[in-house]
Amino acid sequence: MKTRMGARTLTALGVTLLFWASAFAGIRAGLEAYAPGHLALFRFLVASAVLAVYAMLTRIRLPEKRDLPAILLLGFLGITVYHTALAYGEVSVTAGAASLLIAFAPICIALLAIIFLGERLRVWGWLGIAVSFLGVVLIAMGEGEGLQLDPGAFLILLAALSTSLYFVFQKRYLKKYSALQFTTYAIWAGTFFLLVFLPGLAQTIRAAPLDATLAVVYLGVFPAALAYVTWTYALSRAPASIVASFLYLSPVLAILIAWVWLEEMPVILSLTGGFLSLCGVI
Repeated sequence: MKTRMGARTLTALGVTLLFWASAFAGIRAGLEAYAPGHLALFRFLVASAVLAVYAMLTRIRLPEKRDLPAILLLGFLGITVYHTALAYGEVSVTAGAASLLIAFAPICIALLAIIFLGERLRVWGWLGIAVSFLGVVLIAMGEGEGLQLDPGAFLILLAALSTSLYFVFQKRYLKKYSALQFTTYAIWAGTFFLLVFLPGLAQTIRAAPLDATLAVVYLGVFPAALAYVTWTYALSRAPASIVASFLYLSPVLAILIAWVWLEEMPVILSLTGGFLSLCGVI
C-alpha cells in the first residue's frame, strides 16, 4: 500500500530538517563559551519557557497519570540523553560530520519499527541498511587521527540510538495527544533531568559573549521548541520509517550551513561515508 504525504506533512518535515541541520553549527558556536552540559540545559530552559507560554495561552491539558512514567522516560531518552551526548560529542566532532553520524538514526528507527510497529523491510531495505552502516563507520573513522575512532563519534552514535527510541515509542501516544501537547510534555520532562547541570550556569551566562548566548537561544527557540513540534506532527501523520528516511537530507543541509556559519568541512573520509549512507537509504 502506498503512503501519500500531504503538503502540510512535507512542509513540517522541511521546517524540521532546516532547523535541525542548523543546530549542529549552532551547537559548535555555543560551545565556544558554554560547557556541553550548560549548553544543553540552557537550550532547553529556553525551549521549555517558549512552550510554557503556549501552555498558558491555550490552557493545555495535563497528561494522564498512567502516561507520566512513559513520558518521563521518553523525555529522558529523546531530550536529556540525546542532547547531552550530542553536545559532548561535538566538542571533538565537526558539525557536518556530527550530522552525518546522526544519519544512523533512520537505520535504528527502521529496525525498531519492524520489531515494535510491524513495518516490513524487504531485501533492498536490508541492503540499504548495510551500506548506510558502512557509511557511518567511515564517518566515525574520519573523525579520528587516521583510522582511529574519536570518542566523540561514539557519543554521537549514542545520541542517534536514544533519539530513535524516542521517535518510535512516542507513536502510540500521538493517537491520544496532539503533536504540540506531547512535544511540550517530553521537552519539560527532558529539561527536568538536565537540571543536573544547573550549578554554575548563571555565572556562565553572565560571562559568555553575546553571540554565543544568542546561538544557544536560537537553538532553544527554533531547533528545539519549533522543530520538535513540526517533526512530531509529521510523525503523527505518516509511518515512522518513511518520516525517518527524510533525515538523510539533514547532512547535506548541515554541511552547507556549517560551511557558511563556521567555515568548516568534514574530511574526505567523512564525506565518503556520508555519500554511502545516502546511497544506502536510496
